Amino acid sequence: MVRQVTVRELSALLESQAPTPQLLDVREPWELGICRLDGITHIPMREVPSALDELEPQRPVVVICHHGIRSQQVALYLDHQGFRQVLNLQGGMDAWAREVDAAMHIY
Repeated sequence: MVRQVTVRELSALLESQAPTPQLLDVREPWELGICRLDGITHIPMREVPSALDELEPQRPVVVICHHGIRSQQVALYLDHQGFRQVLNLQGGMDAWAREVDAAMHIY
């Protein structure tokens, strides 16, 4: 089962001394041109199955998209592929821009 993480929880995690999870952004390239988090691994949703070797199955992975719908689908896929520490960013980049970083562009 894939756990949901709120944008506030992720923000606190990224600011803590805890090991940083891998941030997997599954949006399209044009979306990254509008807004993005630092340190992401970008693999568009349709390319994830052929790019699994770019991810670390033993490291926590937070899957990110615009509103949390595409990322939920990818998170479930990763869980079925044996990734055991998969989190879906609830509300996606839209929630991040609205709740964490007011300077970030919203689309």
